[in-house]
Amino acid sequence: MRIVLVGAPGAGKGTQAKKLVEAHGVPQVSTGDLLRAAVRDGTPLGLAAKATMDAGKLVDDATVLGIIRERLAQPDAANGFILDGYPRNTAQADALDVVLAEIGQPLEGVILMDVDRDLLFKRLTGRRSCKQCGRIFNIYFSPPGTPPACVPCGDAPELEHRKDDQEAVIGPRLDTYEKQTAPLVEYYSKRGLLEKVDADGEIDDVYARLEAAIERARSRKA
Repeated sequence: MRIVLVGAPGAGKGTQAKKLVEAHGVPQVSTGDLLRAAVRDGTPLGLAAKATMDAGKLVDDATVLGIIRERLAQPDAANGFILDGYPRNTAQADALDVVLAEIGQPLEGVILMDVDRDLLFKRLTGRRSCKQCGRIFNIYFSPPGTPPACVPCGDAPELEHRKDDQEAVIGPRLDTYEKQTAPLVEYYSKRGLLEKVDADGEIDDVYARLEAAIERARSRKA
C-alpha cells in the first residue's frame, strides 16, 4: 500500500492513519515528524534543515524530499507507506513522483478525507486536552464524563485549550489548507489517483470507507 493521505486539520487523518498502520504494517510518514527526527539525530539533511529553521525560514523542498527519500529507503517501508503532510502543492507532487519512480515505489492512490467546514470548525474549536494524562476531549462531541473515564483524573479533569485550536486561528488555518489543497486535488484527480472519503461519522465507519477507497485505488493501478 503506497498512498498519500490528504485532509484538513481535524479531518481525522492521524486517527485513521494509526488504524491503517496496525492493519497493514506499513509506516505513517509525516514530514513534520521526519524533520524533527532528522534535526534531533543530527543527520546531514537534518543539520541543513535546522540551519534554515533557526534562520526563521521554511525548509526548502529539496531538503524535505531528501529526508522523505531516506525514510522510504528503510526496511519497514519496503511494503509501502502512508504519506501524511506531503506533498502540499503540485510542484512538490511532481518532485515526489520522480523520487518514487527512482526507488520503484509509485503511488497507488491519494485519499482525500472529506469533512464539511462547519464540522471541522466544531471539531477543532471544541478540542480540549487533559493537562494530567493528555486525553483528548471535545466539548461538543465527547465532553468530560464521556466513557471511558479519564483515568486517573476522574470525570472532571483540568482541561487545556491549545492556542492553535482557538477560533481566531482556526479560520485562517482552514483557509490556508483549502487554498493549498484545491490545486493538488485537481492534479491527482486528473491522473486518476484521487479517492474521496466521507470522514464524518464513527471512527470504525470512516475506517471502513477508507479501506474501500484504498482498495478501489489499488485496483485501478493493478
